[in-house]
This record gives sequence, structure tokens and C-alpha cells, in this order.
Amino acid sequence: MDWYPLWNSLRIAAISCVIVFFSGIGMAYYVAKLPRIWKGILDVVLTLPLVLPPTVCGWLLLLVFGLKHPVGIFLQSIGVQFVMTWYGGIIASAVVAFPLMYRTARGAFESFDETLAWSGRTLGLSGTYIFWHIRMPYCKQGIIAGTVLAFARALGEYGATSMLIGYIPKNTATISTTVYQLWRTNDEYSAFVWVLVNIAISAVVLLTVNMLEKRGQGRRACS
Repeated sequence: MDWYPLWNSLRIAAISCVIVFFSGIGMAYYVAKLPRIWKGILDVVLTLPLVLPPTVCGWLLLLVFGLKHPVGIFLQSIGVQFVMTWYGGIIASAVVAFPLMYRTARGAFESFDETLAWSGRTLGLSGTYIFWHIRMPYCKQGIIAGTVLAFARALGEYGATSMLIGYIPKNTATISTTVYQLWRTNDEYSAFVWVLVNIAISAVVLLTVNMLEKRGQGRRACS
């Protein structure tokens, strides 16, 4: 059995998760401090991929990175191509997974007790130190949960991925696209095996999130 789709799905999900982790935290921290009007506008824009059909996200990505469009033509001229390449899946997965990381991190930052930050400033601590050593540890349960959910979403992405990178064995094949292709060719046994693999990974992810939530509730109860 060819395990390339599993390896490809894991590396796409892992790399996109790293991108989403930093971009999601950065945007969540920025938006959480904005006035309500601007917060509402940016929140809609940043959360839109969560409610749009994945195929619509894929179509929009093709408008940007397609080989017949300005950005795609420019990237191709410098030797970079996101269409029909495995690393194009990173872009697709990051786009659809970003809202999960962003919304979870924003909720965590909004629940942060600002008196802790003010106390740190009175002690002469820098904003960077306060962010990484006070704010982030306080919000880490939400941050970790958002990261795990974003990874799971990236791992299971199909719509945007299939439109941007398609299905090329040993190149762009992922678990989701492999299941679809096997179903189309009436190879139901192999498709079922990949479905079980995906269910197993998803179950581990959900168990991880539940454990993190219970741990966070336990610590809050103790405090």
C-alpha cells in the first residue's frame, strides 16, 4: 500500500499549522485591542473562509495563484508555482484553517485579565516580555486548542486543496483526495482503509482537545 498520501497530508498540515499559529495569534492579538467597529469588520473578513464553501476558497486561490493571472505569472517567472504542486496545498490548508486558530486565540486574549499586564508594566517589564511570559501562559489552553483544531482542519481539507493542487500520485495526493479518487475507481476497500486512517487521526485530535479543555477547567477550579 502506498503511504505517500499520509506523509503528504501530515507535512502539509504541519507546515500550514505553523503558518496559521503565528499569523492567527498575531491577528487575534491585534484585533482584540481594536475598537468594536473595526473589530467587527476585520472579524468578518478573517473568519470568512470558515463559512465559505471550500470550493469557493479554492476558486479564489486560483484567481490569485492561477498561471493565467498576474500573481501566478509573476511567481512562475521566478520559479515558484502553487498550482498542481504539493506545497500549494500548504496555502490552501492554511487559508481554511486560519479562522479556527484566529477565533480561538482571540477568545483567549479577550478573556485575559489586563490587570496582570498593568502590574507587569509597573514593574518595568517590556511589552514583549509581558506578551510571551504573562499573556501567552495565561492563554495557553486556548492557544493549544486552536492549534490542534487548525491542524485537524488542515489535515482533512479537500475542497480548496483539490481545486488548487488537484490529484497527482506521488506528488499532490492527500488522504482526502485519495479517498475520492479510490471511490471513483470503485476501489472501495482501499478507500475504506484511508477513511479508517483519517478517523483514527481525527479521534486522536479530538481527544487531545478534550484533555486540554478538562485540564484548563481543572486549573480554573483550583484557582
